[in-house]
Amino acid sequence: MDRSDVITLISETREQDAHGIWRSVTRRKKIFCQVNSVTRAEFFEGGRNGLNPDYVFTVFFGDYSDEEMLIYNGKTYSIYRTYRGRGDELELYAERKGGTNGKGNA
Repeated sequence: MDRSDVITLISETREQDAHGIWRSVTRRKKIFCQVNSVTRAEFFEGGRNGLNPDYVFTVFFGDYSDEEMLIYNGKTYSIYRTYRGRGDELELYAERKGGTNGKGNA
């Protein structure tokens, strides 16, 4: 499989600092992937469920840690579903949402 494209996975957690104050922490991790458009069936089924599927990113299973967002070509996408493929492959199904357009791009 050709994994020559790069995406940035984004995770957001809350951590307590040395003074006991809870802060939101954003972590980014660049990984290689293969990018494909969603199938017609995925697109229509997602539309029925209020989603707007855009891409399927196939990544190495060990690179993914339950992140909910990713950046691809400068645009932020929300990961709405994953699928464990053959061997070490994991498919990330992503959609572009109005609320995530600027999030994580700083």
